[in-house]
Amino acid sequence: MSSVSPFHGLSAFPPTPADVNGRVDTESLCRLLEPLCDAGVASIGLLGSTGIYAFLTRAERRRAVQAAVECVEGRVRIVVGVGALRTDHAVDLARDAEAAGADALLLAPVSYTPLTQEEAYQHFLAVTKAAALPLCIYNNPGTTHFTFSRELLHRLSDIETIRAVKMPLPVDGDLRGELVALREKANLAIGYSGDWGAAEALLSGADAWYSVVGGLLPHIALALTKAAIAGDGGETRRLDGALQPLWKSFKEFGSLRVVYAVVNRLLPIEAELPRPLLPPGPTDRRRVLDAVEPLIALENELKAQSLL
Repeated sequence: MSSVSPFHGLSAFPPTPADVNGRVDTESLCRLLEPLCDAGVASIGLLGSTGIYAFLTRAERRRAVQAAVECVEGRVRIVVGVGALRTDHAVDLARDAEAAGADALLLAPVSYTPLTQEEAYQHFLAVTKAAALPLCIYNNPGTTHFTFSRELLHRLSDIETIRAVKMPLPVDGDLRGELVALREKANLAIGYSGDWGAAEALLSGADAWYSVVGGLLPHIALALTKAAIAGDGGETRRLDGALQPLWKSFKEFGSLRVVYAVVNRLLPIEAELPRPLLPPGPTDRRRVLDAVEPLIALENELKAQSLL
């Protein structure tokens, strides 16, 4: 097992191939995980938003974790999403992940009725009491409709097993200012999602990139991450520039729809978006694939270089 923290560097989030009935295709999942292991990502983010965790049953989520652990065989740390509407369900999912051999947890405060700060705290506390794995707070207000106050993050950071937070890009764009403010309040590793802002986040001093594109094109994402952590702004922005057409597709269609169009291009499988989500129509799908074709070539080039 790598000694690299799962909450530092590149955490790659692959999709979870499943059929129209929500049955996980574990063989195809393993085929997606192998390139991530070969590339040497810091961690695999299994059952994140891109991994359609919210659309899968407990049994299918458990099958996915078990299959991933068997496939990865300890080569890369696996961070498993355990978000659920009910606290007892999240507790069950955390215990399932720990029993299956996951290395860490990712917990979003999924809600229908908006949660209070205290309700979110008690939710996280219950999960940390149920499983001893290190945990990353998943701050994703775009889907959960819950925003963590800095006071809550500070309070949660006092819980021994809570080690990190996965942040959305700041609305005002002030990454450096936000990082300073967060570190004043909470002793957590701070990473960002929102792939189109990852380059600036890492250059600003973020600890991790929780990456959608890293789940499919890990060599590109890893090269960008390493360049940014090394402070090489020129190379970081060069790679980010190559990714701009994909970022445009993410913003236009939603990263989940784009990822599923791309995975069906990369592998001879038919991964289905969970209904009611629908894939882009033929014209838009062609635009997505046109954006990704040069990136597939770049991915193969960087992979070949890594083997020299």
